[in-house]
Amino acid sequence: MGTEELAERLAGIADELADLAMERLRDATGGLRRGEEPDPAVLAEERRLTRARRAVEKAAAILHEGPGTAGADR
Repeated sequence: MGTEELAERLAGIADELADLAMERLRDATGGLRRGEEPDPAVLAEERRLTRARRAVEKAAAILHEGPGTAGADR
């Protein structure tokens, strides 16, 4: 498997993590219209999933850079 293929797989995983985070956010805030408070545990899980998504996106971007361009923007 080449780095481009792996980067594409990571991009797919990032999409899945984004979907999960959105589900958790909807779960946590679903009762707001009824005057309920958001569930702090579910909000914390959404933040954790979002951090994981960002890390996976960063890894995919690094792989997309290819050799010779790594670190060029740092």
